[in-house]
Amino acid sequence: MSTPHHTPLRVAILGGSGKVAHELIVQLRRRGDDAVPIFRNADRVDELLELGAIPVVLDIEKATTAQLATALAGSDAVVFAAGAGGGNPARTRAVDYEGAVLAMAAASAVKVSRFVMVSSVGAGGPVPTEGDMAPYLQAKHDADEKLKATELRWTILRPGALTDEPATGLVHLADTVDGGSIPRADVAAVILAALDERSAVGQVWEFVSGSQPIADALGAQS
Repeated sequence: MSTPHHTPLRVAILGGSGKVAHELIVQLRRRGDDAVPIFRNADRVDELLELGAIPVVLDIEKATTAQLATALAGSDAVVFAAGAGGGNPARTRAVDYEGAVLAMAAASAVKVSRFVMVSSVGAGGPVPTEGDMAPYLQAKHDADEKLKATELRWTILRPGALTDEPATGLVHLADTVDGGSIPRADVAAVILAALDERSAVGQVWEFVSGSQPIADALGAQS
């Protein structure tokens, strides 16, 4: 059942078998939305079906624009939550940047204009040139800049360090924040709130756990 006054959405999620995606699927389904997780590991299909999702097995490192466009067709929004997980700079670039660019092109091809990018605190620059995080932050930075140059109705969300702690529903959200962490469930809630908030289009926000309810935080910044 959808919540009162809520028109159900169909949301495609790149990186659909990840932990943030899992939380987002649960929250989407709770209010009656369709969640279409797109991911590469076919072994994860059953668990996503159990969540009520509509899983699509597709490896964005190998997919063509046309193949991904087919997976996105009919959606109201795309959430890019994919990530290589670090450790391999080449694969990080392939997933976090090239995969994101592929998703932008595929979304544009099937006129799915709403696009939410899950980026990272620190991706706004200046990006470090050395250290373990440098390839990841550079890929996220470049993907964010590429998205800004498109005609998609985009929002860029940059959470702090991710944890598996229970959701609080409270954040500190601003143009920039000074480090910190946030539960993945709260990241999912911010994504959902951004999808609902029309004035979130064209916004770039960093956020960590804080003291302000998520809806109020987005409303204050929009």
